[in-house]
Amino acid sequence: MATIAAKAAAAKLAEDVVVIDVSGQLVITDCFVIASGANDRQVNAIVDEVEEKMRRAGYKPARREGTREGRWTLLDYIDIVVHVQHEDERNFYALDRLWRDCPIIAVDLEDVQKDVSGDGA
Repeated sequence: MATIAAKAAAAKLAEDVVVIDVSGQLVITDCFVIASGANDRQVNAIVDEVEEKMRRAGYKPARREGTREGRWTLLDYIDIVVHVQHEDERNFYALDRLWRDCPIIAVDLEDVQKDVSGDGA
């Protein structure tokens, strides 16, 4: 599930895509997928791609937050929570640093076909 979200984000040229196993620290979810975009439009394009790929795989978010602003969108799939942040928000809130004691889940993003069409990214 997290792999689908991470690869979808990478397909829209998201930067610094990381999957963090927070299951040892939180009871509400198993992992965070964190990705960032350079601008509001790219953040929204990443969110759209993640939702589309997750929907095709049979998953629907239980909750969506921040989709209008394009600065930090949270997609809650219960087992995973996807954070797509503008790079400024990612640097400021530093979720990676906050959860640095949690294990990183390796996801191979090398084989992801990148969408360089310019629509939204």
